Amino acid sequence: MKAMILAAGFGSRLRPLTETIPKPLLEVGGKPLLQYHLERLAAAGITDIVINTSWLAELIEDYFGDGSDFGVKIQWSREAQPLETGGGIAHALPLLGSEPFLLINGDVWTDFPLHSMSLDKGMDAHLVMVTNPEHHPEGDFAVANNLVSYDVGSKYTFSGISLFRPQLFAGYEEDCFPLRDVMAPAILSGNVSGEVYTGNWWDIGTVERLSRLNKQLNTAESK
Repeated sequence: MKAMILAAGFGSRLRPLTETIPKPLLEVGGKPLLQYHLERLAAAGITDIVINTSWLAELIEDYFGDGSDFGVKIQWSREAQPLETGGGIAHALPLLGSEPFLLINGDVWTDFPLHSMSLDKGMDAHLVMVTNPEHHPEGDFAVANNLVSYDVGSKYTFSGISLFRPQLFAGYEEDCFPLRDVMAPAILSGNVSGEVYTGNWWDIGTVERLSRLNKQLNTAESK
């Protein structure tokens, strides 16, 4: 299985930090956020990785190179301008192959067991959901009987960790569009499975949340 890490965004909410440091290189617990993903993917036996870049792309690509220092093989998918989540995946399709791939948002930190993920026959995608954080109390999707839906009821937040069949993106132009444009038809057709993870998960979307996570990790390390 291949994996794709989404790392092309501007990181606007993390300014002024991201004016000179791309979000994937911001340090969490003493090392770049993106490095955690590479190490955890390698530990799960997933070593073929595609990473999209755009904002300050050369800094990210120069730091991680071909991935060999981290036990993985990286292929870079450079975007002249960020194409959002859906467009970035469509642009990278030639590198992802024909088999289901693991997709991870580059701006989350989690201890989710990546080796446990699988895609059932007949499903187009599998989403990992988490309990709603305080900054997103309304959630995104409901999960019942292992299926993701828009039904009214208890909703959870999409973690940014998922499995997708590349065929789901067939016919989409390499343009700027969100992942939800691709997910919606599949969810409405009942072809997206899901699970709820209750372990550690952080969305590193603001300077304040980055600081809180670093404080938590530093405290845990000192014990």
